[in-house]
Amino acid sequence: MNALGWPAAWRIARRDLHLGFRGLRLLFLCLFLGVATLAAIGSLTSAITQELRDRGRVILGGDVEIAMTQREAGFGDKQAFGQLGTLSETIRMRAMAQRDGQGRGDAPPAVLTELKGVDTAYPLYGALTLRDATYRPLDADHILIGEALAERLAVRRGDRLRYGQADFTIVAIIAEEPDRLGEGFTLGPVAIVSLDGLRRTGLIQPGSLYTSKYRIRLNPRHDAAKVVKDWEKARADEGWSFKDRDRAAPGANRFIERMGQFLSLIGLAALVIAGIGVSNGVASYLAAKRGGIATLKVLGATSTDIARIYRMQVGAVALLGIGAGLVVGAALPPLVVALAGDVLPVSPGFRLYPMPLLVSAAYGALIAFLFTFPPLAKARTQPAAAIFRGAVESRARLDRRSLVTMAMGSLLLVALALGTAREPLFSAAVLGAVAAVLLLLLGLGLAVSRLARRLPRPRRPLLRLALANLHRPGAQTAALIVALGLALTLFVTLAGIETSLNAEIRSVVPKKAPAQIVLDIPAPDQARFRGIVAQQAPEAQLNIVPVLRGTITAFGKQRVADLDTLPEGAWFLRGERGVTYSATLPEGSDLVEGRWWPKDYQGPPLVSLDAEAARTLNIGVGDTLTVSILGREIEARIASLRKVNWDTMGFNYILVFSPATLQSAPHSVAATITMDPRHDTAMTRALLSAFPGVSVIAVGDVIDQVGTILTQMSRAILVAASVAILAGIAVLVGAIAASRQARSYDSVILKTLGATRAQLLGGQALEYGLLAAILALVALGLGSVAAWFVIVQVFDFGWAPDWPVVLATLAGGALLTLGIGLAGSLPLLSVRPARALRQV
Repeated sequence: MNALGWPAAWRIARRDLHLGFRGLRLLFLCLFLGVATLAAIGSLTSAITQELRDRGRVILGGDVEIAMTQREAGFGDKQAFGQLGTLSETIRMRAMAQRDGQGRGDAPPAVLTELKGVDTAYPLYGALTLRDATYRPLDADHILIGEALAERLAVRRGDRLRYGQADFTIVAIIAEEPDRLGEGFTLGPVAIVSLDGLRRTGLIQPGSLYTSKYRIRLNPRHDAAKVVKDWEKARADEGWSFKDRDRAAPGANRFIERMGQFLSLIGLAALVIAGIGVSNGVASYLAAKRGGIATLKVLGATSTDIARIYRMQVGAVALLGIGAGLVVGAALPPLVVALAGDVLPVSPGFRLYPMPLLVSAAYGALIAFLFTFPPLAKARTQPAAAIFRGAVESRARLDRRSLVTMAMGSLLLVALALGTAREPLFSAAVLGAVAAVLLLLLGLGLAVSRLARRLPRPRRPLLRLALANLHRPGAQTAALIVALGLALTLFVTLAGIETSLNAEIRSVVPKKAPAQIVLDIPAPDQARFRGIVAQQAPEAQLNIVPVLRGTITAFGKQRVADLDTLPEGAWFLRGERGVTYSATLPEGSDLVEGRWWPKDYQGPPLVSLDAEAARTLNIGVGDTLTVSILGREIEARIASLRKVNWDTMGFNYILVFSPATLQSAPHSVAATITMDPRHDTAMTRALLSAFPGVSVIAVGDVIDQVGTILTQMSRAILVAASVAILAGIAVLVGAIAASRQARSYDSVILKTLGATRAQLLGGQALEYGLLAAILALVALGLGSVAAWFVIVQVFDFGWAPDWPVVLATLAGGALLTLGIGLAGSLPLLSVRPARALRQV
């Protein structure tokens, strides 16, 4: 008989396909959830990054930005900037805002702020929006403040604030600062004054920590990227930093893209896991169609006919699931943006992004193909007699052509994942770990089935029934172990991540952190500073360090400006970083290689480098490092490597120089004060009275900000991982569905022999309980390793899970999965004998 044509095969497939997708609902649900998750994450990431690019001029405050710290550009440089277009100059620094006695309620006397001085050309792009006022260039004694500062100091329009040696009148409250995102991370609310007003404060002194920024609205004939490239090449040794409108907020871009990739990998892993459920669901569907398939073959249908009919059915449902997932995934980003509020750096509007949708659809199609191919191939290749014997005999092997086809599909999936990844090695590691876990659980399932077959038969009927279910013909032991193992592993992973993050914020940091950090202390006044601290808090512990800023311009013989891309993990090569000098090994550091210089060393420049940074740059003791400080390049020999304990919340520097190298450079000092928090207010008052130019940072406020960020990241991981948990549950449902026919037959036989419903359910509960007990230790180990990787390798935090909570979560997850398994078994108790026997 000739093979049916595609139209005839579709007519049979369409008539046989139930309108409600009966038997294929799991296929639809798994693909829908996985594709919707990937499409939503990809679309949201694209929306945010595109919004950052579209608003680049406004976010940056110009077409080009040239920035430097602790100094201003010279007159000649400003003239050169002005020749490129319209120039706007701003100076930004941290400073304490003090209310002039008229504050209301229990507001603090002073608050750390981001004080910005602007010229009359500001802003070049966008608009500075004020509440109940229109922005005009400021007089020297006027100030604009953010709403957060007004609330914290309990002040309003017309009140007066003091910065350093100058008093200002509040003329308006800032509603929106156009270049706020481009300013980066801040420790306090913003306040804006004129450049003349900023200089009136006396806060700008040699060694003060401030940043000068020069934004340029280019003339039409100039290209922003070329201007930046030319200036970077010409001034590579002066420590200037450059941005153009296409990279206005590089930190936000990097964070969003990497977080998006991480969440996408979780979504892809969930889709792969759900694929197992898809395979089981399709196998169950085809098992229910066994009679029809055999009848078609007896009537002369070829293997090609069978393949076409059921591939069309499965393909139609898969396409609907993928399509629905794409629609929901594309529509979700505006909802996420609305729910997130101020968490996201920008609030993009609704827009379709074809690339993430195409990638998500490709993932869904490949997963559907890979995991539905085996059961469809078996249906195609099995003879009619073998199909009729399928309830008691299984032909599990695939033919060579099917294996080759699946191998090619797997390679396509891996190629797609790595080809679309920002960091292919990281993506390969995650996918490899997922594959290893699946293979481990699959191997464990086969081992349990063989062990159950060889064990002696127990005397108790329920236990004997439970063991028999693990190895009888048609048993889905391997699939059940994969399902239960994945679900329990994910529960442990989430519990480990959540409790470790909580421990990092609530336990580790507060125990080690000082109460206050004080910046911009005049270097000659250290003795006076110590005296004031001792007077206010005699028990206080001080750590005082010199503070400068520098840019690494070369390591070894490699110039940073000549690199096409920075080495992986070399974040410290981007712009200026804090540097210091010390005669002794700084607090919070451990010497791991080399020697520290003598206290009276006066020779050529030496530097001590963070050991992790040295590994990243592939340099070590004896190599050279060139750093630009205050526009002067200093080449120093690496004398030692240190392990920096970053979690101390104190002063930790990647670069520490020998004292003679930097002592003569203009600089201030900073200090950490470890004391009883009850002294905070009095200490702040005393320090500001003696040193109006210092900035006092309450470490508790910093910890709160970090805790908020970590909580947001934890929630994002939890939401994405929830899809993976749903995928694991889908695998469990699929495994139950795949074994339902065999179990329904067993259930009828056992009820005929006198078994009660309670006994049947008890046997099922005992079977799942045995599997959960076997898997508990495995899930605890796998989940702990996964959580450790995320906490230590991705977040770079300490590993401190709350084991009682982790174990309780594991137990709760076991009970949940057992409940789902038993709920899936309840329909078997009401199967009518005639119906079950007719299906065999």
